[in-house]
Amino acid sequence: MALKNEFIPTTYTLFQNYPNPFNPSTVISYALPKASFVTIKIYDMLGKEIKMLVNDIQSSGVNYIQWNGDNNSGSKVASGTYIFTIKAGDFIQSKKMMLLK
Repeated sequence: MALKNEFIPTTYTLFQNYPNPFNPSTVISYALPKASFVTIKIYDMLGKEIKMLVNDIQSSGVNYIQWNGDNNSGSKVASGTYIFTIKAGDFIQSKKMMLLK
């Protein structure tokens, strides 16, 4: 479940995860100017989906989701570079992050 605060942004934004590099977990923040259906997925560098973090309607404001370095099966993933992507309405953005063990 994503957490949020009461600040209402004027644009969709995907922020860089923190910390980065990370071990064992990181937080991804994103801003929504209005309630939107949001998906956030983690991919490996080959484009394979590793983890679906968010797939739900999210309220406006700045939201946060934590990733613990696991895949959709619950297994821990290897060290390396991963891509996280948000889709909300017509907004799509991706950023890189690094898991170091």
